[in-house]
Amino acid sequence: MAIDQVYGARKVGRYLLLTFMAFVVIFPIYMMVVGALKPGNKVLVNPLLPTDFTTGTLTEAWRTGHLGRALWNSAYVSVLITLAQVVTSILAAYAFAFLRFPGKTFVFVAFLATLLVPLEATLTVNRRTMQSLSWINSYKALTIPFLATAFGIFMIRQVFLTIPKEMHEAASMDGLGRLGFLWQVAVPLSRPTIGALTLFSFLTSWNQYLWPTLVTTNQKFNTVQTGLKTLKLAAIDKPNLVIAGTVIVALPIFVVLIAFQRQLIRGLTAGAVKG
Repeated sequence: MAIDQVYGARKVGRYLLLTFMAFVVIFPIYMMVVGALKPGNKVLVNPLLPTDFTTGTLTEAWRTGHLGRALWNSAYVSVLITLAQVVTSILAAYAFAFLRFPGKTFVFVAFLATLLVPLEATLTVNRRTMQSLSWINSYKALTIPFLATAFGIFMIRQVFLTIPKEMHEAASMDGLGRLGFLWQVAVPLSRPTIGALTLFSFLTSWNQYLWPTLVTTNQKFNTVQTGLKTLKLAAIDKPNLVIAGTVIVALPIFVVLIAFQRQLIRGLTAGAVKG
């Protein structure tokens, strides 16, 4: 009986902790949504209560910040970067996991070393490169510097290393070439990790702010983050418009996270068996 009581108390404690953590996460989102749906003259009146709702704030934020164009630009750039990073990561990870070539360890370590270099340390040089190529205010400047990622290569390589070597040898004996083994065996077995990498790449690309600010001066190439900056400058006396714009920009992220949360969780644990 005492054991059941202790177990019940622990269970109640866990649920209380989870409830508190959920409140901590959800409360700022609730405040943001309530502020976005209130008119400007009501945003500070009973800020915690959902009163005087209107969709006019969202419409005005969409129009003032030119968020339609910004959403399209971000979607185009993010999808292109994500696809390129997934493909290049799979190909490079296969080489580091299954192929033998001189200096493989050194090259792999060199790839990983790039993770230690912060983006800020390369901004000036990279922007000068974009300017010398006349790529300022173009999709090429927004995408080409990010078409490969050392993190993705490392992540998928770790999963490829868990595939038994015997499976690779058996596939070779059956006449399955390297690309055949990669796409028919290795990729399907690594699908959770590839799905997680896809989600990470998309979210990272979507949330970029510093680089798009440096390489775009034309509003035509605004992404969602630079679009919010434009909205903030245009509506400096209307904080509810900025909140409404933030809600619009964050909505696709919430949809993607909810749709792919299982792949994210499975991908985070898939490569933990063998290092």
